[in-house]
Amino acid sequence: MIITRILAYRVELPLRETTYKWSGGKSVTVFDSTIVRVETDAGLVGHGEVCPLGPFYLPAYAEGVRAGLRELGPHLLGEDPRELGKLNRTMDAALKGHPYVKSGIDIACWDILGQATGMPVCELLGGRYGEDVPLYRAISQESPEQMAAKVAGYRAEGYRRFQLKVGGDPDVDIARIFAVAEKLQPGDRLVADANTGWVQHEAVRVAKAVRDVDVYIEQPCLTYEECLAVRRQTPHPFVLDENIDDLAMLLRAKADLAMDVVNLKISKLGGLTKIKQARDLCVSMGIGMTLEDSWGGDIATAAIAHLAQSTPTEFLFTTTDFNSYVTVSTADGAPQRKQGRMAASRAPGLGIAPKMDVLGKAVVEVCGKWVPRKEI
Repeated sequence: MIITRILAYRVELPLRETTYKWSGGKSVTVFDSTIVRVETDAGLVGHGEVCPLGPFYLPAYAEGVRAGLRELGPHLLGEDPRELGKLNRTMDAALKGHPYVKSGIDIACWDILGQATGMPVCELLGGRYGEDVPLYRAISQESPEQMAAKVAGYRAEGYRRFQLKVGGDPDVDIARIFAVAEKLQPGDRLVADANTGWVQHEAVRVAKAVRDVDVYIEQPCLTYEECLAVRRQTPHPFVLDENIDDLAMLLRAKADLAMDVVNLKISKLGGLTKIKQARDLCVSMGIGMTLEDSWGGDIATAAIAHLAQSTPTEFLFTTTDFNSYVTVSTADGAPQRKQGRMAASRAPGLGIAPKMDVLGKAVVEVCGKWVPRKEI
């Protein structure tokens, strides 16, 4: 089996709640997502999705996905999509860096592998743990009172884990944390996610002000060194996210005891193949994980669900269902939230069928004659 054609589709994903706000005044109303389609000579077709959280969050942007696919795609024609390790080496040799560009292709090839073997992706990633997985709900940055009210509403939908977007004015953030904490019930988990928004002294001040609140502190500052300094001054469980972008950084953070939980994103690491390496390393080191992606719709949510449900339950802190945040559905068969939880499909591959009428016309097409290349 070989790859014969790679296509990409641009889809806009408007938010149900109109706007998503986080630290530094950043906000998004419509997400620019890229659906990747990998076709083979055997008739099997796989799909992946890459949806950066705007160009001001991580070193990734939507048009960069599509430009990167035009550059990378020709190197993959003639490759066997089932040979994931070899395929990733080919991608890394053909395009240095830019892991988010490679993510959609890698996910699509896992989808093909699952279809070829008749197995769901989660079983190929390590096995299915439990019947479903717990979801968190991100609380967009608003006034303390508005954010507290939203927690009550989301709990009625079954959520028990809440990711509070802070990283603004420290005094307002302290009020946000206290206001939301008052709404918590036994068994709830609260994460104050600053998304790098505080400078070090602000982060320390906030952490000390909420010392008696049951809250996790996530990625308070921009640099790893600043986060580590804050970590060493707070008793709260600590989460790192934006700084952990490869295995070397993950090992360094473990050696420094820099975190209790790590947030791993599929596209930030370059796809399911590489996030599986990081996930399995975390399991061996005893580190809890939030497993997700930057954003996305039905196909990204399907990939997240398979990754999360193939993770030993005690190490999965939480995950998310991005398709419930947006108004456009791009595929049938994607996981749907039920009482704050979701389950990966039991169908082969990702278990999704893209809605081609929603995807429209491809904006990238890579095809043509291929010639054998030397192994890398």
